[in-house]
Amino acid sequence: MQGSNRLFDDVARLMTGAAGAAQGVRREAETVFKAQVERLIRDMDIASREELDVLRDLVAGLRSQNDALALRVAALEARLGTEPVAGASEAV
Repeated sequence: MQGSNRLFDDVARLMTGAAGAAQGVRREAETVFKAQVERLIRDMDIASREELDVLRDLVAGLRSQNDALALRVAALEARLGTEPVAGASEAV
């Protein structure tokens, strides 16, 4: 009876060690995979989230400036009594 308990204890220890080793291998594989994906993205020269946010803000500012300039041109044309330039109303 004592021998079978010892055998079960040894098997349990072996399984516990194998499970721990498997988790270590899994973590290592995830780390290697993540590093490869990051290298691939870096090599593809893809814009970062911060760069996209800056660009979005810049475009929004330029759009509002364009709208303001279109209003000024329309006001000046109205003061001069001239017809709007062809295509100018479509740009707004």
